Amino acid sequence: MSKQPFLIAMTFMSIIIGGGFASGQEVLQFFTGYGVIGIAGTLVSALLFAFLGMQIARMSSSMQARSHKEVLVALFGTRAGLAIDLVLSFFLFGVGVVMLAGSGSIFAQQYGLPPLFGGVLLSVLVILTLCLRVRGIINLISAIMPVLLLLVLTITVYSFFTSSASLETLEAVATEVPTISKGWPVSHWFIGALLYASFNIAVGFPMLSVIGGLTRDSREAALGGILGGVGLGVLIFLLNIGLFANLERLVGVDMPSLMLATAVSPLVAMVMSLALICMIYSTAVGMFFAFTARFATPETSRFKVFSVLFTTVGLVLSQFGFSTLIGTVYPMLGVVGLVLIVALGYRWHTARREARAGLASSSSY
Repeated sequence: MSKQPFLIAMTFMSIIIGGGFASGQEVLQFFTGYGVIGIAGTLVSALLFAFLGMQIARMSSSMQARSHKEVLVALFGTRAGLAIDLVLSFFLFGVGVVMLAGSGSIFAQQYGLPPLFGGVLLSVLVILTLCLRVRGIINLISAIMPVLLLLVLTITVYSFFTSSASLETLEAVATEVPTISKGWPVSHWFIGALLYASFNIAVGFPMLSVIGGLTRDSREAALGGILGGVGLGVLIFLLNIGLFANLERLVGVDMPSLMLATAVSPLVAMVMSLALICMIYSTAVGMFFAFTARFATPETSRFKVFSVLFTTVGLVLSQFGFSTLIGTVYPMLGVVGLVLIVALGYRWHTARREARAGLASSSSY
């Protein structure tokens, strides 16, 4: 077997694991806040990630798609595909806003500075990167991913084994955590798991479509999607149990992973905060670049002006707060992802039905 499936898997995971995941806030709201049953939610998300990753990569490989727009047109038709693309772009801007808010939360929680300081600093870095085309910085930040994952896993495993809270206490505290579906007509762990997979697929769909289209063997592309989904599931599971074991210390905290790192040692917390800032920066650049590119050609004067405008607007909106924005923007993006899930599931069902019909007709001769 070639290395291509593993390359697709690692890229798939890198797309999904951004600043929101590493901070622990996503996992806290989508899984941990439901208590022990949230573990079942991580398994549901893992299965969905594996299936959807397989389907997107295989479909784009079969089409040899050069952009995600071709896959959207194949799924929804020309007009509906364009509409979905525009809505998706709008919510990707929302993810960029969440990253600006996350930067403010890191500087406030770790260094005692006003949240606006972190937001302004990241906004300036994002604008400079988009205007000056500093590709080397993004490549350097990408190298932080393995370090960040190792930190997160080490901290959560350490926190799990050093936790002394009883299961009854943790279940009681979980009721105080603002989960995604609390306040909905139906609050259920399955809804959290479904929305988590759907909003992340919406975020990762454009890049995964392109990567799949670069792979000639659709079976290898599908395997890469499956491996990436399973890997994501393992990471979510481990982070979730680490957060749950220490939930009594994390209620109302914007950066749960950073709080756990502080409990290990101040040095680990400092390294963790720097790694989080790097990941948030990388995610923010990607989101604002994709959104701005919808309105102007990259590297033009118009693109630079729009980069400044959109990032500044994002900074203003980011003042609503990291936790609040995650609880608002991500479920809305999840609805867009649900549309994608339904379309991908229907496409998979149709392809299987046609394949069975083909086998039946060939066997009749």
